[in-house]
Amino acid sequence: MFTGIDEVDWASLGHAYGPADDVPALLRGLASDDPAERETALDGMYGTVHHQGDVYDSTLACIPFLLELVACPEVQDRGCVVELLASIGGIDLSGDDELQELDPEDEEFEDAANYAMAAAAVAAGADVFLALVGDGDREVRLAVPGALASLHGDPVRVLDLLRERLTVETDTEVRLALVEAVGRIALRYESLRDETAGWLSWLSGAAQDPALRLAALAQLARCAPGRLPEDVVRTVTALLAELRQAGPGRRAGADGPGPGCPCGPGGGGPAAAAGGPGRTPLNLPANAFNSANSWAAPGVRDALAASHPVHPAQPAETADLRPAAPTLVGQPREPREEQRAGRGAAWADDLLRTLHGALDDRVDDRIALITAQLRSPDGAQRTDAVWMCGGLVRTWRGGYDEVVRLVGEQLHAPEPRLRAAAASWLEGLFALAGPATDDLAARVAEDPAPWATEWMGGRPGSAGALLALTRAGDARAVPTLARALERPETDGRLLYAIPHLGEAGAALVPALRRRLGALPLDDDLGERSAPLLLALAGWRAVEALPEVLRVLRGAPAVRREWVLESALRAVAAFGPAAREAVADVRPLLDDPRAGTATAAARALWAVEGDAGAVLPRLRSLLLAPDAHDRRAAAWVLGAFGGSARAAAPELRACLTARDVWLRVDAAAALCRVTGDLGEALPVLLAAWRENRHTRIDVAECLAELGPAGRAAAEAQPLLRAELARTRRHNVSAGVSGDHDIHQDERLLELCRRALGDPATEAPE
Repeated sequence: MFTGIDEVDWASLGHAYGPADDVPALLRGLASDDPAERETALDGMYGTVHHQGDVYDSTLACIPFLLELVACPEVQDRGCVVELLASIGGIDLSGDDELQELDPEDEEFEDAANYAMAAAAVAAGADVFLALVGDGDREVRLAVPGALASLHGDPVRVLDLLRERLTVETDTEVRLALVEAVGRIALRYESLRDETAGWLSWLSGAAQDPALRLAALAQLARCAPGRLPEDVVRTVTALLAELRQAGPGRRAGADGPGPGCPCGPGGGGPAAAAGGPGRTPLNLPANAFNSANSWAAPGVRDALAASHPVHPAQPAETADLRPAAPTLVGQPREPREEQRAGRGAAWADDLLRTLHGALDDRVDDRIALITAQLRSPDGAQRTDAVWMCGGLVRTWRGGYDEVVRLVGEQLHAPEPRLRAAAASWLEGLFALAGPATDDLAARVAEDPAPWATEWMGGRPGSAGALLALTRAGDARAVPTLARALERPETDGRLLYAIPHLGEAGAALVPALRRRLGALPLDDDLGERSAPLLLALAGWRAVEALPEVLRVLRGAPAVRREWVLESALRAVAAFGPAAREAVADVRPLLDDPRAGTATAAARALWAVEGDAGAVLPRLRSLLLAPDAHDRRAAAWVLGAFGGSARAAAPELRACLTARDVWLRVDAAAALCRVTGDLGEALPVLLAAWRENRHTRIDVAECLAELGPAGRAAAEAQPLLRAELARTRRHNVSAGVSGDHDIHQDERLLELCRRALGDPATEAPE
């Protein structure tokens, strides 16, 4: 092993942190007998040679030696090395046309070429994985199926090997890895999809192991969702119940048949359980998985025969103590800590996530599945279900009342982590949390300090429950919030949620005033005062003017503009009753910072009612070179309405700006100052199509002006199409925020208002 490693000029090669002369030590460390040294070496490979998935010339030089490592049975932790190779070679070469379009002199060309060469090199050596599907090391058997499905160039050969291995494999999670790999091949190769989908469909009904049937359904949903049974939810629910009945000590289908499980012809016994004469672990004929495209490679068949369970099955009582299986990116498969506690098997959660992801826009089926999971007597399964609710509701519109109600019930569960998971999910629902507000209120009442920040591994409090109750606009949150406001520190999210209470929250004004008045006028003033000023502005609490003026006058240099804008918005909300503030506000009209100047203009207009005194400054800002400055001015002018009609020419000039947000703000302001939608409507509708994130602003403008008139009729097809869409408008891959659902629901409400039909509802 490692023949020729010292002949490589490693110092001339590079990795993430410079010359690669340290790589030979890392490669040798992977073969060490010392577990700590192997772990350090693997971390070093991911941290330098394959840093964040990158491929360097040193990465390419490592591939032959890594292939040698996985082929050597004396090396330990080879499963991790298989995963490393799979990650290095994981580029999809079907997109190599993009490589041809790059300039060979460009740095990106070199990077792309490295990825392509790595993929080709690992694929060329992928035959080494064929003999490892029956390896005595369980972690290797877990890693190899995915590597074969992703990297080997003969999918027919791999498909047959995986399916035959399934007839003799006894480890539940390895079986699931085999089925997942079969599904991956079906996704990658359309020519094999129909045959493979038929096999998965058959397996989902014929396998004795409920875990395998569930895995087959999950992969079938990924590659051929149209072939799922009509009663897929009922089927999955029954399989989950069967798995649950098997108990944590002996999961259904693990390590041979369970007690009382029919073993088919030949009966049970050790030979049958091991896949010997009479039955396979699937209780099916040994040739049941042969396909029409059967391969005849003697070496592979010999390897398969040699692997006929010679390794001992892992005792069930130690199953939860073994290391987590690595994933295709080479990192341990670590469930979130809050999900891990009390779970029977992480793979059941993985399968359900796969199934949910594959069902995609079949929202009704997914709701039914989540509902069934939330009704399970198994607390671990209910915890998984709560976490699965996140992606479903954040991505898809639907009728979630029953789901929300059932999650609310989890707030009373004996498992602390289940309660915390439920509260955390409900935080992001705002008004949609309505069906759970009774449970939220009860949970808040039960906790002596529900405002406390909840730390993982610490007290299972309900800070999330109080936040969710507040965001839902429930008045029962008010007394607890009043107590929270008297404490030295309060979660900022709670403070920002207070305006959602509406008029019920006005009772908090005295406490907000005391808190605002006690804030030090230091560099943290902006962060601490912003939510308090926002709430006071929302209730037009002019009695808080002394505290607001104190902040306005004492704004520090750090984030001064932020502090001033927040205070000026409050003054504007107080209106004519805040005349005492004029002397402090007027000088700010000439502030060089556009945000401060526009906020001062609005405050002066709101207090004095004299638009003429501030229009010149705002009109000049509409001509500024900075798009952000022009947007700020347009937004304030829109608030003036007809009083700012003189600024219409400057607003019209902004309608052709390059910045889409400036065009939207200017168009909306023009509508508001002229009362005419006509010339701005094409701009608004174009922005709606160009950038989905502008839709709330556009819909708000249309809702204000109402549906009357020919111009508004032109917008109706877009509004109705939005209401008919099941996917939320602001879904972005890999990015989410806890206001996403609230913002999308607001868009739907504005669309209905703009159509003049409050009763119109988005389809479930």
